[in-house]
Amino acid sequence: MFKVLKYVLYDIVRSRMVLAYTILLFLLCSGLFYLGSDYSSTLVSLLHVILLVVPLICIIFGTIHFYNSKEFIEMMLAQPVDRNSIYFGEYLGLSGSLAMALLIGLGIPILLWQPTEAALYLLIVGIMLTFIFAALAFLTSVRSVDKAKGIGSALLLWFYFAVLFDGIVLLILHYLSDYPLEEVVLALTALNPIDIGRVLILLKLDTSALMGYTGALYQKFFGTGLGQTFSLSVLAVWIIIPLFRARRIFSRKDL
Repeated sequence: MFKVLKYVLYDIVRSRMVLAYTILLFLLCSGLFYLGSDYSSTLVSLLHVILLVVPLICIIFGTIHFYNSKEFIEMMLAQPVDRNSIYFGEYLGLSGSLAMALLIGLGIPILLWQPTEAALYLLIVGIMLTFIFAALAFLTSVRSVDKAKGIGSALLLWFYFAVLFDGIVLLILHYLSDYPLEEVVLALTALNPIDIGRVLILLKLDTSALMGYTGALYQKFFGTGLGQTFSLSVLAVWIIIPLFRARRIFSRKDL
């Protein structure tokens, strides 16, 4: 696995897209910190950018990388190499390189401008979203042989989590407004890793009061140590489930 990981890391680090991704993050973060006068509003703006850009880049680049690596994977399968070693080497090489790009592009501006607890949580959430959407990219890729269909599925998945999910939640809350919805709201939040990351950072910025009743509910649960541990655990589950679901398909699929 480590030989595959080393090769994949070396191959992806040299990619122009990863270099452009790192520079884009660095310029966006530095620009927002430089131009912003208020720390909280600047970090909220940066949060919205990260929650949209990081999942999109990770799931699209991960899907394209998997399809472009198909010949390499087939060559490795012809060798006496375990499928799990190939799969996890590919995944860790992809997600590790993207996480490294995030650490450089986001971490350096944070250290220079605002090395606070909220900014550190933003970095942690960004890294976890990187691993989550890289796993989702592998899941969409192994399920479809056709590259165009796989990329289209990845885009639809990102659109669902980043845009469509919130609309569905609002619709549910509207039609069930006459019923107690505390547990429903918490359960729905756990079904979207982007929402969990957003809530964690907003609570660290003490902006829950601007979110009304929902914000008070989030503060009551996610604002505690138990709630934060639960949130990070749910994000970890979001990495594990699609990753091992994709591994199961990959181990049985005839490539």
